[in-house]
Amino acid sequence: MNAPEQTMAPSSKAGDVETQAALWLQRRQFWDWSPSDQAELDTWLAQSTAHEVAYIRLMAGYSRTERLVALRAPRTPRAERSMLSRLLHIAAAVVVVAAVGGAALIYSEPQEITYTTPVGGRQTIMLTDGSRIDLNTDSVLHIGNDARRVTLDRGEAYFQIKHDAARPFIVTAGGHRVVDLGTKFLVRSKPDHLNVMLVEGRARVDSGDSSAPNSVMLSPGDEVIATAGEITKVRKTPQALSDQLGWRRGVIVFQHTTLGNAAAEFNRYNPNKLVIESGAVAAMKIAGTFPSDDPESFAEIAQYLLHLRIERRAGAIVLTK
Repeated sequence: MNAPEQTMAPSSKAGDVETQAALWLQRRQFWDWSPSDQAELDTWLAQSTAHEVAYIRLMAGYSRTERLVALRAPRTPRAERSMLSRLLHIAAAVVVVAAVGGAALIYSEPQEITYTTPVGGRQTIMLTDGSRIDLNTDSVLHIGNDARRVTLDRGEAYFQIKHDAARPFIVTAGGHRVVDLGTKFLVRSKPDHLNVMLVEGRARVDSGDSSAPNSVMLSPGDEVIATAGEITKVRKTPQALSDQLGWRRGVIVFQHTTLGNAAAEFNRYNPNKLVIESGAVAAMKIAGTFPSDDPESFAEIAQYLLHLRIERRAGAIVLTK
């Protein structure tokens, strides 16, 4: 049986959005579903983050209902359709009532969420206001319940933030705070210091030392190196900024980098570690763009260019003279 003709026009009203989401879910579950139907749904979801939130919420609710129904006596397909139709219309009606009392109830964020990436992994996190966070290898990020305060426990993240003067976006990392002022910026938390690089917009880095408070404003191209007792600002070239963000496209870029530092960077992304046992070899320099997940190829290129030897041990690639 084909679904009845329905047009899903964009709407910014919470009640309308939830009603449309309910109709989409009903259509998908109990009518013939074709590739063109899926394309229409994808278009509707892409029109607004509110569309995605409403549809996902109803899908989750329906999944819970299905699990409860499975514990009861079997129903005929007609009875199942009738029951779901009533549930979806009730859900939409409840959302309309909630919208009258306050839209914040509809789009409320969950409590703190933790995101973790494994060694070599990356993850993109989309927030409901359209902001985006790209989380790099071996990183841990906590997002607070209002989605405008996050904590980077370790690792590296690139932030593209929708500015809201009334609700500043704040990143806490390494005992310091980075405050968004309409910004694209990179934060990397290391055991002994914090790096913040500003790509676009403005940002402020606040010291975490209450006995000697300090704040530094950043302009595009600025990098801040913050330790427990000091905040230093340096200037980066556009090329250096681009190189630092190479991980977002799966590469590591070296510009006359020592082999020791290059190995350490590769080791962030791979369980198979590069080992440089000689100080003389570690001081050699290399340049180039390399896939972040291929330390073997990097070692072979370094062997050829720098006239080194490779020894393969359990879980390690050792470069020696």
